[in-house]
Amino acid sequence: MKRIAIVASDVAMPGEKGLSRLHYLAELFQKNGFSAEVITGDFQHWEKRPRTAEDIGRIQSVSSCKVTFVHETPYRKNIDPRRILSYRELARNVQKYLAQNEYDIVYALIPDNHLCAAAGKYAKKHNVPFIVDVEDLWPEAMRMVLDIPVVSDVLFSYFTVNAKAAYRCADGVVGSSDEYRDQPLKYGVKVPLAKTVYVGTDIARFDQGAAANASRVQKPEGEFWVTYAGTLGASYDIGTLIEAAHLLRERGRTDIRVLLLGGGPDEARLKAQAEKSAAQVRFPGYLPYELMAAYLKASDVTVNSLVEKASQSIVSKIGDYLAAGIPMVNTGLNREFKEKVVSGGFGVNVPPGDAPALADAIELLYLQPETRKTMGDAARRLAVARFDRPAAYAEIVDMARDLIGEKHQA
Repeated sequence: MKRIAIVASDVAMPGEKGLSRLHYLAELFQKNGFSAEVITGDFQHWEKRPRTAEDIGRIQSVSSCKVTFVHETPYRKNIDPRRILSYRELARNVQKYLAQNEYDIVYALIPDNHLCAAAGKYAKKHNVPFIVDVEDLWPEAMRMVLDIPVVSDVLFSYFTVNAKAAYRCADGVVGSSDEYRDQPLKYGVKVPLAKTVYVGTDIARFDQGAAANASRVQKPEGEFWVTYAGTLGASYDIGTLIEAAHLLRERGRTDIRVLLLGGGPDEARLKAQAEKSAAQVRFPGYLPYELMAAYLKASDVTVNSLVEKASQSIVSKIGDYLAAGIPMVNTGLNREFKEKVVSGGFGVNVPPGDAPALADAIELLYLQPETRKTMGDAARRLAVARFDRPAAYAEIVDMARDLIGEKHQA
């Protein structure tokens, strides 16, 4: 069996909050004849707490692949200098761990750029294929928080240097959008193999979870649900969505409710805004995945709510939104996704930060049930065709096989 190391700073394991796609991918490799090992930190990023010995034992016992936790120092917030120091420490410790082992191929995630570059350095030294998975853009995403000419360039140069180093080592690149797939080209690096594989969702699991939890979702007769699922943080324009809910109430649309599924650093501020404006907004909080699926299936419209400066293109929640089979209102400015909304026929685009336009779009869908049905059917078809993980992620396994074959022939 060929050994593959899957290296990432933030991986949600079974039973944990956060994005679990790397663990899912590792188990898919394991099912397809590889000996897969996930190598990550012992700090749970989304819950902001160290993993205990009990956590680690439970995760390792339920995983079909090997899972190795390397030490990193805890940090308190997403935007925190200590997070950067923690990732540097993790990169050093992972590099030491890799040096003690042998692998046939290495797969690493950006971000963190430094950790990915360290994994690439190992692959280059040992002449094994290296695949970079671009899930977010660092330092580009950081400019949303701090964008000062010259100053930001200096502060973020560390991330730029390491991203370029990682891409230079890469034999393959996987992007969660076409834009992310082509990111190495912006650094002047052409990677031999490149594929777009959306973060997506396991549609069978989504459907099973939604069906099993449908009775737990209490939707009053006649209510129209507009739902956002995800982080309540700086990249997401939830304030404008709350303002749109207030405008809809002022227009007499008292049966329209906005549901915010999730939590995050802006939760308290957003709750205060909703209370002050008397908007029809509910905060169910962070829900287990299967219950979230049931809420989405019970909803009438989803909202992909991004601020103007957001660097995200096709975010992780899109697969779940599409699987729900309901229309989407998109406020993101990413050209690739805006074009997909139109060409796919599953929703409408509105400018970020424009509460009246967002309210208009929601109201239009509220008034047109046939349009909602047409868009919802289109959403579901696209989910099955391009966002279903078992089929989509098989392309990543195929890339790994191709690269191992190429290396053996060299």
